[in-house]
Amino acid sequence: MNRSSGGGLARPVALLLLGTALALGACAPGGTTQAADSGYVAGDGSFATWAAGERGEAVELTGTTYEGDPVDLAADRGDVVVLNFWYAACPPCRAEAPDLRAIHDDYADAGVRLLGVNPRDDVGTAQAFERTFEIPYPSVHDSDARAVAALEGLVPLQAMPSTVVLDRQGRVAARVLGQFDPGILRGLIDDVLAEEA
Repeated sequence: MNRSSGGGLARPVALLLLGTALALGACAPGGTTQAADSGYVAGDGSFATWAAGERGEAVELTGTTYEGDPVDLAADRGDVVVLNFWYAACPPCRAEAPDLRAIHDDYADAGVRLLGVNPRDDVGTAQAFERTFEIPYPSVHDSDARAVAALEGLVPLQAMPSTVVLDRQGRVAARVLGQFDPGILRGLIDDVLAEEA
């Protein structure tokens, strides 16, 4: 399949795929009527890992933060990157925010970088969330679904929140669907940090 970024259909197709993935996620274990009524699809916290030889290509993602700063994942090669897909009105996103802040603080000097990805919120809503939960790392304003498209074919995103761990080469090493268990996410990060550079 040609995954060229120049096609005019890329954004609508990516948005359609995100909507389909989130709808299908409601059928997964852990999806509830309450989740559907709240406007998000709950994952069950399940995780998947990929062995180094099965990881495929590096994730290519550029974007802009809610502060207007450019982001390019290629600049983070050599670090482990944790991508967290969230939006402000999502209850599990709010519940895991303090754990993400703690992970950022604990791993900042270990070569781990956190990046939020928000496909829904306007600048004011996202920044209010970041202030409320004292989020110390940036989030990409992903209204055009570039991040979702960048992960298409590499890792399924079927719930909100979802968290993806990229290895030092920028490849998908692990994914958690729904609110993560902090001990599990830290273990996944530790495993990737322990790999040969």
